[in-house]
Amino acid sequence: MTTRFSRPTFIALTVSLCAMTGGLANAAETMDHSMHKSPAAKQKPSSTAQMDHSAMGHGTMQPVDHSKMDHGAMDHGQKGQDKPAETDHSKMNHGAMQGQMGSMDHSTMDHSQMNHGGVETPRTTSRNPIPVLTDADREAAFPPLPGHKVHDSAINNFFLLDQLEYQDADEGSTLAWDAIGWIGGDINRLWLRSEGERTNGVTEDAEVQALYGHSIGPWWDVVAGVRQDFKPESPQTWAAFGIQGLALYAFEAEATAFVGENGQTAARLEGDYDILLTNRLILQPTAEVNFYGKNDPERGVGSGLANTELGLRLRYEIVRQFAPYIGVTWSRSYGNTADLVRDEGGDIDEARFVAGIRMWF
Repeated sequence: MTTRFSRPTFIALTVSLCAMTGGLANAAETMDHSMHKSPAAKQKPSSTAQMDHSAMGHGTMQPVDHSKMDHGAMDHGQKGQDKPAETDHSKMNHGAMQGQMGSMDHSTMDHSQMNHGGVETPRTTSRNPIPVLTDADREAAFPPLPGHKVHDSAINNFFLLDQLEYQDADEGSTLAWDAIGWIGGDINRLWLRSEGERTNGVTEDAEVQALYGHSIGPWWDVVAGVRQDFKPESPQTWAAFGIQGLALYAFEAEATAFVGENGQTAARLEGDYDILLTNRLILQPTAEVNFYGKNDPERGVGSGLANTELGLRLRYEIVRQFAPYIGVTWSRSYGNTADLVRDEGGDIDEARFVAGIRMWF
C-alpha cells in the first residue's frame, strides 16, 4: 500500500531531515579524535630498538616464555615521554629466564658482529708459583769447572812432543825430536823448546831454549830468553827474543831472533798447519827457515839464507793425546852454507821418509 503525503507535510519532513544532518556534521567536527590513536602509537620506545639483531643468527633460538616473567613489577615510566624509562632489573624474575636461555643453541649464533670489547678476561694465577732464584740455585746449576782456570793465580802446564820420529837418512837411521811446553798462568809463562837428531847413535844436532812469554793478545805471546846449543861441535849460548802465536786460519807461527857469542846472529821462522781430513785423520804441513849473520865454518853454517826444511805428515789420533803418523821431509842448503856442505862431502838437498808418534799431556 502506498502512503501519500500532502505537499505541506512533505515540505515539513524535508526541513526536519536537513536540520538533523547539519547537527550530525557539527557533532563530528567537535569530536576529539585523539582518543582514536592506534595501540602502536601508545607504546613507548624500548631501548632494545637500538640493537642490531640482523647479524645474530636466532634461527634456532627457542622462544622465551614471557608468561613466567613478572612484568607487573616492572616500571615502564610515564606515557608520552621522549626517552625510554630505565628498567629496574632487580624486580625482574630472572629465575625463569635462565631455564629458557639454557635451551638456546649458541653454536649457530654469529658472534663475529657482536662487540665483546668491553668483556674483561679474568686473570689466572699459578697454583705453584715460581720461587725466587737464589745464589744457591745458581751454584747448583753452574758448578765451578775443574781444570784450567782463566785470569787467576793458578799455575798450569802443558807439554807437546810434536815429533818423535824415525828418519831414513842417507847416512843411516836417524832419530829426530821436536818438543815444546810451558808452565805458568794465562798471561805469563815459562816456555821450553827443544829439537835435535841422532844419526847412527851419534848426536849431531841438539838445542834447548828457555823463554819467558808474556801474552799481548788472545792469540799472541812475546818471548825472550836463552838458547843453548850442545851440538854440532862445541856448545854455544844465544840470547833469544821473538813472537809466537796463532795466525789467520789457525796457522801456528814462530819468529825468533838470536844473538850469540862472538857477535854471531841468527833468525828462525817456523810454521805448521793442521788440515782435518776427518775428525781423527789430520794432515800437517810444516816449514822451517834459518838465517845467519856471518859465516861459522866450525859449525857448518854461512851468512845469509842457510837452509830450509819442508815436511808433510799424516797422523791418526787414536785419542787426542796420542797419534801415530807417517810422512816425508825435504831439506836444502843455500849460499855459503851449501858450499861448506859440499866441502864436507855432503848433499845440499835430501828427502827422507819419516814415521813417528805425536803426544801431549
